[in-house]
Amino acid sequence: MIDIEESLREMMECEGALAASLVDYLSRITLGAVQTPHGPDLEKVAHGDTDVLRAKLSTLELLGYDPDRLDDIVVTLDTEYHLIRPLRQRARQGVFLYLVADRARVDLDAARAAMRAVAHRLDV
Repeated sequence: MIDIEESLREMMECEGALAASLVDYLSRITLGAVQTPHGPDLEKVAHGDTDVLRAKLSTLELLGYDPDRLDDIVVTLDTEYHLIRPLRQRARQGVFLYLVADRARVDLDAARAAMRAVAHRLDV
């Protein structure tokens, strides 16, 4: 198992990573954050993308889907990817990983795999 700071540093090793955070979406509190000077305001991210995750979980519930089926959410902007990955082992507590990456420099599949690996080993 790895701790929060180590897990976020590991996510930032992805080529093109701009920011990484761990967010409690019940309280909208950032539990940890690491970023480059070009990364977004991660406190605003915690507030706004909590709504994105809540909306998707609500939609899954309306459809009768198990919320554990959600692996991640990828938001594609003109120059960035924003990735949201709920932690399954803490699904009921409402924690998610968040990564912002430069769209021109990141290997999206590798970033998603890194987040998956971190989520599996993270000790919160």
